[in-house]
Amino acid sequence: MNNAIQERLRHLMQEGRTRVEATDWFRVALGLYYLAGLMTQEAIDFKKVDREYNRFIYHTLGKGHTITSVLQYMSGEKVMPVVESGRFMEAFRRFCGEIPADTIPFLLELNLGVAKNISGLEAAGPLADWIARQKAALEQGGGQGQAQGI
Repeated sequence: MNNAIQERLRHLMQEGRTRVEATDWFRVALGLYYLAGLMTQEAIDFKKVDREYNRFIYHTLGKGHTITSVLQYMSGEKVMPVVESGRFMEAFRRFCGEIPADTIPFLLELNLGVAKNISGLEAAGPLADWIARQKAALEQGGGQGQAQGI
């Protein structure tokens, strides 16, 4: 993660109306960058990548937040207000354009799949339902960003 991306994530965070909303938006956008970075043919040094993300998270949010906690947050119901927020999606498009908004359902599904593999629990609930609705809308719309909020 380079300095330009870090700066854009901080700007996106400032778009939040409250401290909680700003923190949640930051976590989701950061997690999406992390997950998008996994889409590569190259070998990934997870210790190095996680250390860089954790350092950035610590300097931005302080103690108690890690890339692991970000990904856990993104696999639960608490992420729903963010992914359903038109304001978040608009800000995400403006500040994080290198990650196409129509890939968000795929990236969240990837994260849920990892969580399922770790926990052994089936991915179900509001987020899984939202992902299914977004994928269906994208398929019906020909993949042109027709999904709700995307």
